[in-house]
Amino acid sequence: MSRTRTPAVEGWFTGEGDGFRLLGTRCAACASVFFPREDAHCRNPGCGGGDLLEVPLSRRGRIWSYTDSRYRPPSPYVSDPELPWEPYALIAVELESERIVVLGQAVPGITVADLAVGMEVEVVPGVLGEDSGTLWTTWHWRPTGVAA
Repeated sequence: MSRTRTPAVEGWFTGEGDGFRLLGTRCAACASVFFPREDAHCRNPGCGGGDLLEVPLSRRGRIWSYTDSRYRPPSPYVSDPELPWEPYALIAVELESERIVVLGQAVPGITVADLAVGMEVEVVPGVLGEDSGTLWTTWHWRPTGVAA
């Protein structure tokens, strides 16, 4: 049975393969960039506000910090308590041109032992979870030079 690919959060990313991008917003007045996206008002306290325009974010950045998730997070995180918990690496990535830090999981198979602050990573499509009819998609960070 084929599962429907559904974004875990609508409007935060788009595309496939090399065209995959996180989507943020940029204030037309002050050029501040936001992720998660901001659609109501500019969050920059020094800005009087302007139109918020959707922008694709840089595909690559450098690791600012990282850790591993050794325990099952509480609700609203969705996981099956009947299955054993699988730890994963969590990475904070600085996008230099946007001057923001974006958090996300490492691709499966990458652990904290494989990571270092300052290492270049790229955003790639990922899977957050699945059920009988849906594959919930998200983004992952992958060290550059590592095959998908």
